[in-house]
Amino acid sequence: MLTLSAPRALAWPVDLLVPLEPGKERFHKLSAVDWVEVEDPSIVTAEVLQGSNELLLTGLKPGRTLLLLYAEGKFAVWRLVVGAPGKPPEREPSAEPLAAARKACPGLKATEGAERSLTALVKDARCREALLALLKTDAYLARELDLTFELPVLQAQLAALTGALKGSGLTVSYHGAGAVLAGSTTPEGHRRALWELFRQSVGRVPLEDRVTVQRPEPPDAGRSGDSGP
Repeated sequence: MLTLSAPRALAWPVDLLVPLEPGKERFHKLSAVDWVEVEDPSIVTAEVLQGSNELLLTGLKPGRTLLLLYAEGKFAVWRLVVGAPGKPPEREPSAEPLAAARKACPGLKATEGAERSLTALVKDARCREALLALLKTDAYLARELDLTFELPVLQAQLAALTGALKGSGLTVSYHGAGAVLAGSTTPEGHRRALWELFRQSVGRVPLEDRVTVQRPEPPDAGRSGDSGP
């Protein structure tokens, strides 16, 4: 049983790593799901089965892509890895990015293997960028992180997020320990904004989604009472 009911957040790394095979299907039961979107549907397709919260993933060809899942104002991101036929998918190498992160973030503590964990104090942009490169690999999942940010780093990250959302009609701000996404946009604009929040950020910051999603009216809207030409 997989769930989106727990507090979810924006930013790298992914919440889950899912191995797949070409031509094979894999089912996941979710406690709740409103919609899902695959970054590259030529590698994997994702479908929420009608009348249920069951997610069907189908591997199409070897490769790596991301899956955005949204439910009840929360979102999660999974990495989907399709291996070659008859060969299990391999995790991305992370030795070099980890070495760079250790150098850029004094005091960083990292363990690998069955009990993975990473703890760091993010004091400056150099450390943030090194962690961003590391967390884009398969080295760690969201639940394995413990990051603390200095205020100037959060301010710089907020500036990057604001630039990414420019012209979208949406704003992002930090309130306490979390981020607030607000404004009004289309379903497509909402999805693009969630992708940008994830891609541009490092660490796990709780997200409060206050976006008003404007859904287009059906073509027949307002005509049900018509009785003649």
